[in-house]
Amino acid sequence: MNRRLLPLLSCGLLPFAWAFSSPAATPPERIIIAAEAGNGVAIVDPGNGIHQVLWQYPVEAVHDLHLLPDFHILTQSGWTNLIEIDLQKKIQWRYNGQIQNRDDGLKHIQIHAFQRLPDGVTMIAESGASRIIEVDPSGEILRQFPLVVSRSNTHSDTRLVRKLENGNYLVAHEADQMVKEYSPDGKVVWEFPIPLFGKKLKSGHGPEAFGGRCFSAIKAKNGNFLITTGNGHSVLEVTPSKNIVWKLDQNDIPGVTLAWVTTIQERPNGNLIIGNCHAGPNNPQIIEVNRDKNLVWSFKDFKIFGNALANSIVLDGKRALALRDRLQAQN
Repeated sequence: MNRRLLPLLSCGLLPFAWAFSSPAATPPERIIIAAEAGNGVAIVDPGNGIHQVLWQYPVEAVHDLHLLPDFHILTQSGWTNLIEIDLQKKIQWRYNGQIQNRDDGLKHIQIHAFQRLPDGVTMIAESGASRIIEVDPSGEILRQFPLVVSRSNTHSDTRLVRKLENGNYLVAHEADQMVKEYSPDGKVVWEFPIPLFGKKLKSGHGPEAFGGRCFSAIKAKNGNFLITTGNGHSVLEVTPSKNIVWKLDQNDIPGVTLAWVTTIQERPNGNLIIGNCHAGPNNPQIIEVNRDKNLVWSFKDFKIFGNALANSIVLDGKRALALRDRLQAQN
């Protein structure tokens, strides 16, 4: 059957959302790559009302995930072990942050963010050691600098970190509830404390919790920052002058409650794809919204993933079709 004739919404989409959907917003070739501890990294076809797992690999603790140009997957299995896996499920590269480059005497560090750079170097953010390092394929450190934190936190110095096109590093500091941009020599060139908007801190992970424990930040096409606030249940668009010009709040989407807001992607049409973790089985784990805060697509499958879906990548267009072809060729 021609996939372009298939229904354009996944079975996780709530009924009211049909009014907001459009073929342009939900390409039939769409494919999801997502990672959750225990349920592993999976490549999922969300189409035609039946979610099909196309590929799966078991992992332990995980917060970061990348699809590399050669269709290898860069992720982690445990807080110190980075792995690069090919589609035949063979490990092509490993890095153990508990053992490698540990001349600092630290017995406990964790890694929550990493990134393969265009030159083949891997950027790694070490929590506890409070530093960013870049290592070559053999694991040798090529460059490093310390992170500016109020106090080193083995679990929460950072969540996601991304090296920008200008060579700077954009860091979500979870424990300090702050986003910072660092120059290549480690100087803070921009920072933004996550506002609490007059609310009191409340512990927990679900919709009832509250704080500013940001998970990720990216640079938008317009030069602003898009920040997911973790247990702040929101997405903020912030200008370089630190003005909030757009906000998606916890209950802005009818029928959807945001909990621990994690990953964010900006689509070419301006829509945002957002991870919604710890929100419970009545809420989608991934949503796509437009700038009018309308839900145009969602994904929910608590059989494939559970209530702690940490990271996801949604692919459309030629990249999605090419990945499908690779997977079909090896079956």
